Amino acid sequence: MSSKGITGQCLCGDIKLVVATPPDHFEACHCDMCRRWGGGAFLAFDGGCDVVVTGTPSVYDSSEWAERGFCGSCGSHLFYRIKQNQQYMLPMGLFPELKQTPFTQEIFIDEKPSYYGFANETKKMTGEEAFAAFAAQGRENEE
Repeated sequence: MSSKGITGQCLCGDIKLVVATPPDHFEACHCDMCRRWGGGAFLAFDGGCDVVVTGTPSVYDSSEWAERGFCGSCGSHLFYRIKQNQQYMLPMGLFPELKQTPFTQEIFIDEKPSYYGFANETKKMTGEEAFAAFAAQGRENEE
């Protein structure tokens, strides 16, 4: 990874994403929406608000608080973006150079189905705990 960040792309290469700061960990979201969107847990990292997107992704307004981006050509999932602050959660698979990034947390563990599981020891948070942590983070950023 370079000091200029990392670059990922969709399957066909029409859309590229450049993240200023490479992640030091990633997490899995087990919520119903993420599982419907991708067919399983959403393995992603917090790309922050400083993400440069080249190309024109299709965007789906998936909830009051977030939208999901995908490539209109190949269908690759590109991001989950929080509307309030334009914070990006980015799929690990778009960034091949992140293969050694540690898996540290699972959220919406209360919505995880029993038909899969991960061997890694991770911090686990329910949906309620995840929303509370996000709200607390938002309050810290306002100060």
